[in-house]
Amino acid sequence: MEMFDLSLIWAGIIGFGVIMYVLMDGFDLGLGILFPFAPDEDARDVMMNSVAPVWDGNETWLVLGGAGLLGAFPLVYSVFLPALYIGVFLMLAGLIFRGIAFEFRFKSRRNRRWWNRAFCWGSAVAAFAQGAVVGSYIHGFPVEDFVYVGGALDWLTPFSVLTGLGLMAGYALLGATWLILKSEGHVQAWAYRITLPLLAAVLAVFAIISLWTPFVDPNVWSRWFDHLQLIWILPTLALLSAALVFVSVRRRSEGLPFVATLGLFIFTYLGLVVSKWPVIVPPDYTIWDAASAPESQLFLLIGVLFVIPIVLGYTAWTYWVFRGKVKVGEGYH
Repeated sequence: MEMFDLSLIWAGIIGFGVIMYVLMDGFDLGLGILFPFAPDEDARDVMMNSVAPVWDGNETWLVLGGAGLLGAFPLVYSVFLPALYIGVFLMLAGLIFRGIAFEFRFKSRRNRRWWNRAFCWGSAVAAFAQGAVVGSYIHGFPVEDFVYVGGALDWLTPFSVLTGLGLMAGYALLGATWLILKSEGHVQAWAYRITLPLLAAVLAVFAIISLWTPFVDPNVWSRWFDHLQLIWILPTLALLSAALVFVSVRRRSEGLPFVATLGLFIFTYLGLVVSKWPVIVPPDYTIWDAASAPESQLFLLIGVLFVIPIVLGYTAWTYWVFRGKVKVGEGYH
């Protein structure tokens, strides 16, 4: 198997891992962002209990994507880590605080408010850092001879701040629609009320980023506007997904708002991939420039192709076992 083919396969695997993480960990990060606005402590219990059985399994995709990226495209790590060290550190710190809060909040009574704050701020910081990293990726990195030559804070720009806030709003929308699916009574009613304002915020940020991105990276303008192309179907499908969220919430559907929000994320993500493809270290280095030796890619590929079906099977089984509504006073813990 040639290196060209292996690099394409690895790009597909890593891309799949990234979108799986965003979709599956996004809604519990969103619940954390929404935590301070919940109507009462019972609602917060329902929010945490709805994801308690699955949240740690969701993060498997982050580990899988990160490890695969290191093995298949080592140049990405040699550039991204120096460029995004602070952003990645903030993301991991946020995830750690959130994970600790999951375990301790249920057992604490006197200090529960502090664990509420840890869960909220950990989720918010992790979501913002992820969005800012995406914005930095769109913007590109100053690289000379495969070495990052920028500063430690170059990743924090007005554009990356906007993408960070946008991802926070997107995750909050995922969390609200997940809560519609998994809750009932006054908790579900509250989730219905906040979903449409969150959808409006996401669409507003999406519009600003879409207009701003061609000025950040002229190659994106060329990709989208030089010729009328089939890729325009992606933003069209994203907007249709947003419309479906709106209609399904107005009709008080329970499962459809969450599914439609997943579609909104998927088509937006695919639009980003198409905008940058095949560049993996913007603005100049493609997946083939960044690839490791074919032997290394093949060796890793054998293991990953064995692991992915197991992870998918375990994930599907977990969600099936813990399907259904989460009621006040009941939960995994």
